[in-house]
Amino acid sequence: MGKTKIAITVDAEALIKVDQLVRNNVFSNRSQAIQEALYEKIERLEHSRLAEECAKLDPVEEQRVAEEGIAGEIESWPEY
Repeated sequence: MGKTKIAITVDAEALIKVDQLVRNNVFSNRSQAIQEALYEKIERLEHSRLAEECAKLDPVEEQRVAEEGIAGEIESWPEY
């Protein structure tokens, strides 16, 4: 996917820390550091939403539904 240049405003303390990471060769430049931080945050948010949705599920009901289809099929499975 292509890249798009944007302008952002960052507080001085955060920029000092990013620059230190670049100097220590953790990242090759500011853009890489900020891009990776952005992707990491997005991934964390997506996983937390998934966890929230999973927490809404009833484990007993989910187990019942999962086993519902197995009962009739198990006799037709080959022996190993």
